[in-house]
Amino acid sequence: METTTIKITGMSCGGCTASVTKVLSETPGVAKVEVQLSPGQATVTYDPAKVTREALCAAIGDAGFEAE
Repeated sequence: METTTIKITGMSCGGCTASVTKVLSETPGVAKVEVQLSPGQATVTYDPAKVTREALCAAIGDAGFEAE
């Protein structure tokens, strides 16, 4: 397992953090997700054999937010 922190822009409320948490939690290979509205980031523990950091960022993008 690896843990990464992804910066997210565009979140403005608790509903936003819930959306990001949901989309990341449903991604195969993700074990743990913690999303913080301030400072605008997600800390994700995942299996690099099943999902890449780039795929996690893409999932956040698909939810309507920008990730880097």
